[in-house]
Amino acid sequence: SAQKPTPSGFQTNEYADAQLQEIVRKLRERATVYKEKLKDPVLSSPEGSPTASPSKKQPPPPPKEEKKEEKKEDAEAKPEEDHYCDMLCCKFKKPPLKTYLQLPDSIDSYTDRRYVAWLMLVTIAYNWNCWFIPLRFVFPYQTPSNTIYWITIDIICDICYLCDLLIFQPRVQFLRGGDIISDKVEMKKFYHRSMKFRLDVISVLPFEVLYFFFGFNPAFRANRMLKHNTFFEFNDRLEAILDKAYIYRVIRTTGYLLFILHVNACLYYWASDYEGLGSTRWVYDGEGNMYLRCYYWAVRTLITIGGLPEPQTLFEIVFQLLNFFLGVFVFSSLIGQMRDVIGAATAGQNYYRSCMDNTVSYMNTYSIPKVVQNRVRTWYEYTWDSQGMLDESELLEQMPTRMQLAIAIDVNFAIVNKVDLFKGCDTQMIYDMLLRLKSIVYLPGDFVCKKGEIGREMYIIKQGEVQVLGGPDGTKVLVTLRAGAVFGEISLLAAGGGNRRTANVVAHGFANLFILDKKTLNEILVHYPDSEKLLMKKAKVLLKEKGKPPPGPPVQQPRGLAGFFGPNQETPKLFKAMLGGKGKDGLAKLLQLKRAQDAQVMPQKKRVDSSKVLKDTGRSWASRVDENDPQAEAEKKPEQEEKKPVESAASSASPAEKEEPNVDAKPKPPVMHRGTSKESLIISMSPSPRAGEGEILTVEVKEKKQ
Repeated sequence: SAQKPTPSGFQTNEYADAQLQEIVRKLRERATVYKEKLKDPVLSSPEGSPTASPSKKQPPPPPKEEKKEEKKEDAEAKPEEDHYCDMLCCKFKKPPLKTYLQLPDSIDSYTDRRYVAWLMLVTIAYNWNCWFIPLRFVFPYQTPSNTIYWITIDIICDICYLCDLLIFQPRVQFLRGGDIISDKVEMKKFYHRSMKFRLDVISVLPFEVLYFFFGFNPAFRANRMLKHNTFFEFNDRLEAILDKAYIYRVIRTTGYLLFILHVNACLYYWASDYEGLGSTRWVYDGEGNMYLRCYYWAVRTLITIGGLPEPQTLFEIVFQLLNFFLGVFVFSSLIGQMRDVIGAATAGQNYYRSCMDNTVSYMNTYSIPKVVQNRVRTWYEYTWDSQGMLDESELLEQMPTRMQLAIAIDVNFAIVNKVDLFKGCDTQMIYDMLLRLKSIVYLPGDFVCKKGEIGREMYIIKQGEVQVLGGPDGTKVLVTLRAGAVFGEISLLAAGGGNRRTANVVAHGFANLFILDKKTLNEILVHYPDSEKLLMKKAKVLLKEKGKPPPGPPVQQPRGLAGFFGPNQETPKLFKAMLGGKGKDGLAKLLQLKRAQDAQVMPQKKRVDSSKVLKDTGRSWASRVDENDPQAEAEKKPEQEEKKPVESAASSASPAEKEEPNVDAKPKPPVMHRGTSKESLIISMSPSPRAGEGEILTVEVKEKKQ
């Protein structure tokens, strides 16, 4: 087969050609970036980051024996590694039981929930001893047939006491000079030196050995009631973690009252037994449920209801008097404590009611319309129901800045982080901005901003919806913005100022918005120049997008003086006349020709009559204006015939000048001289006979009347 002849000229390599084209493309892109950098210095440098330093050589592989040992160690640690890997990959498996049972080396009593649960168990044991030791000591409820059950429960309570003494309390952290001490030895020493340790030791002393000498008497367990420090510590820790701690306070105060009545009922049964059951009308007669009958008597005595039998003996009188005094003191104290608890629980509600009442009173004083008053009441009610307070900043002002930031991040960071405007900015800048945001609630139909207002704030929707209104009548819903949307950012970022709102924004339903003003943002951006550059760059892009004309057919721009008056305004008649009927020969062009002719004027030896020159000049202007008019053409002929005798008279006035030959064949333009004249120049306009040509400018010379 015959081979195809090779083409003449150079042969190109496709690979090399592709590489060269790629290099050219990159160089063009680089040049484009540098051009943008020159136009906009805010843009970052196109230079790439420096390359990483060359990595070090890998160490030589270990010998085979070491590899085998490492594999064995990995196999032994594999279960634990697998467990932690699953946790890191968010594959939450059920941790082994030993994770819950394993005690930490140190216990933070303020945050460890396991410690609170243990304190609750010890508190239950403590309440068992406080309630049942007096009951078993006074009332004949502990009998030989059920003693084993009482002793079993007592032993369980003692085990709880011992575990708390030996295991938990020595591990509790403590403060020393502001430092949290978590060392085992130091924690144990601190606990052993405290008064709590001494009371705990006394509370577990085994006085029950006296049972073998005096029988099963519950009075030997009275030392168990000395562990009251654990009971009060549990109350404090539980109130700290409860959402509505005042409910527990009310329950606890009620428990105090019931316990005092319980002790009083035990004392009454002991006094009745001492006097003899049924011996007098005052003592318990031994009928019915002994505990309930005695408890009923204790309630009527401590609350001072009255209607009780009169004491008969001296012992009964003294006992009753002491009981009355104790009842007045204890009951009044508990009632006062209950009032404080309930008052603290409803303090916020009372403050809300007080603010609302003061506002309503103010509106009534100045005769505010009922419509406005109803909107104010609605705002108060919704704000209180939605966030539980009228102003969130009042609550946060009492906290340190770090705590305020932590709360603001948990509450508002997820919303602000969705805003596209702040994506790419410094995270710390966003944190600082979170502390400056102000939350405002808008009612349904409230105008967030109106068209034409000067914009000084940016809005971020925290909750609810807002509608952007437009159209000819301003009622058409252009778009609906929801939680996480932002609007008004153009007014915030524009450097020129004086930016007016371009549309009405109305709250659709109840809307909770964050507001950030321009002054606050500038104060923040002073410390974050990179974020400021990024925001300025985004602001330029937004301004370009906002400044683009709406899509549609191109509008022809007016030219000349027509643009000065706007596209919708009619051109004044005087300007139409000056510009001419069709814009070809106007007064401006005549003046231009006049200047050109003045520059070509040769020195004249003959003085021309100024009045005639003025007349000729006026007529020449009129003839130039009406050059294209057929009626003006007809008027030109008699004017030219009139002009001839004037020129001949002027030439015959000076024979010397007549002898000189006229080098220029063209008629020399007349020259206007200053001086007084008896004639006046009149400029007038008349409609053109042709349709669509506007009006004609006419210049006439008339003699002045003496």
